[in-house]
Amino acid sequence: MTKKIVGNWSFPTSVRFGPGRISELPDACKATGMKKPLLITDEGLKDLPMVRDAIAANEAAGIPTGLFAGVKGNPTGKNVDDGLAVYRAGDHDGVIAFGGGSGLDAAKAVALMAGQTRPMWDFEDIGDWWTRADPDGIAPIIAVPTTSGTGSEVGRASVITKEDTHEKKIIFHPKMLPAIVISDPELTVGLPAHVTAATGIDAFVHCFEAYCAPGYHPMAEGVALEGMRLIAEALPRAYDNGSDIEARADMLAAASMGATAFQKGLGGVHALAHPVGAIFDTHHGLTNAILLPYVMQANRRAIEEKCEVVCRLLDLASPGFDTLFEWVMAFRSRLGVVNTLAEIGVDVDRADEVAVKAKGDPSDGGNPIELSVADYTAIFRRACVGDLG
Repeated sequence: MTKKIVGNWSFPTSVRFGPGRISELPDACKATGMKKPLLITDEGLKDLPMVRDAIAANEAAGIPTGLFAGVKGNPTGKNVDDGLAVYRAGDHDGVIAFGGGSGLDAAKAVALMAGQTRPMWDFEDIGDWWTRADPDGIAPIIAVPTTSGTGSEVGRASVITKEDTHEKKIIFHPKMLPAIVISDPELTVGLPAHVTAATGIDAFVHCFEAYCAPGYHPMAEGVALEGMRLIAEALPRAYDNGSDIEARADMLAAASMGATAFQKGLGGVHALAHPVGAIFDTHHGLTNAILLPYVMQANRRAIEEKCEVVCRLLDLASPGFDTLFEWVMAFRSRLGVVNTLAEIGVDVDRADEVAVKAKGDPSDGGNPIELSVADYTAIFRRACVGDLG
């Protein structure tokens, strides 16, 4: 029996989920008061039919829609500045964040900056810096994810690279949470297998790190566990057959679940992945996928009980750290993920620089144990050469 994969959710924002629901974009614009939105996406999507069709549907509904697609795979401050210039020059009144994590993050940052006078870096996720922003100057956002990884469509922050320091900064404000999300799994059908794998394991890492993060948040842990279960079952199917709409739907939901769960925290995988991506311009999801087992080993003594629960969830024999570790390694291999950072162009000689930046990354605070700069250096070096002990 085919399960129902259509729904309307208000968790953590209004989500219109299901195949074909991109047709509701004009209605969503009207619901948020947008009369002249700017659709922001990444360079790889701008010429695809899904973008042209979305703009055409709005135009037919009397909603003229601009396009900005100058967003890199790791969005930069310049990308946001360029998008903001287009937003202001076009006298736009809202943002349609369309694409994978890069497009969504850049678009949300443009929306934040639409009516601000301070520089974006003043709104980094440090203490109460978000209160520096004028909330009335933040444009409304509609998010349309086209990959199943970051879950940025249900997040209140953007990860933006500060080019002069080669650092990824987390820019945060509660009003950066999109007002409406249109999650249409049909938009993810054309995703290549290797991107499906990288983004999908990114979603798994979000769930796993959130589940293992210290602190009391049973709601986040419950969402994280179900996200891992969905990914373990659906990601291989979506990888093998990109047209499996049920698998695509489960992955799209699981990506949003991961971003919802990591309100509890992330950890060492992301703390390392952020500087690696900023310095070497690597794909964020793939970087996380490579780093996961190396950070798991470093955290072993603090996550063994958590691993037993995940093993039972995944119906693995002999629940425990070793069993889950073996499953992770096999899962990565099944999805064609390489085993070392060197294979994606990362230079081990910059280990000290990466480690210092990892220790200063906000995700470091959510790691199950405290990792020192020396610890991060050792993990990074092992991940570069494939030393899994």
